Amino acid sequence: MSFYDKHVFFCTHKREDGSDCCANRGAQKARDYVKNKVKELGFSSRQNKIRINAAGCMDRCDEGPVIVVYPEGVWYTYVDERDLDEIITEHLQHGRVVERLKI
Repeated sequence: MSFYDKHVFFCTHKREDGSDCCANRGAQKARDYVKNKVKELGFSSRQNKIRINAAGCMDRCDEGPVIVVYPEGVWYTYVDERDLDEIITEHLQHGRVVERLKI
């Protein structure tokens, strides 16, 4: 059994050559938004155990920005906070994959 109920990794990698990457698409801001929202909702408590982390390159920048949710191993892309809110509510809170954002 995993220590966390859900472990979410945001690719926040910035490519040195300036080519397209998750960092150029606001990944750090999105990660901070989700981390704060999960905390506000009480999902990061000892009971719910949802962890939000930044990650280095996940090699899917062409589909990005990207996140992956474990233990399911579901990959998502997102455009705005509305998409992130849907992932929080549907996947993290209710365990339902958001098919329209899945990659």
